[in-house]
Amino acid sequence: MSRERFVVHLPVLAGDLDGARRFARTICRALGFLADVDHAETTVSEEDAQHVRHRVYCDLLLDGGRRCPLPADHDGTCGPRPQS
Repeated sequence: MSRERFVVHLPVLAGDLDGARRFARTICRALGFLADVDHAETTVSEEDAQHVRHRVYCDLLLDGGRRCPLPADHDGTCGPRPQS
């Protein structure tokens, strides 16, 4: 039997789309230890247009069934997160 899934909507304020995406990535990194956090499906929207969602991560399917962890609209090819 499959487990029910619920989505938690956590409203936060950001000054613009880039700031909202950065904030969402920070939240995902902070909660990365939780297996149930679906980073690939993270989106942001304007408060008054919540039906228009903007992806935070690229999410392209890579070899081996993994997803591209790079930001949405990144330059270059998809792949693992660059090491700093």
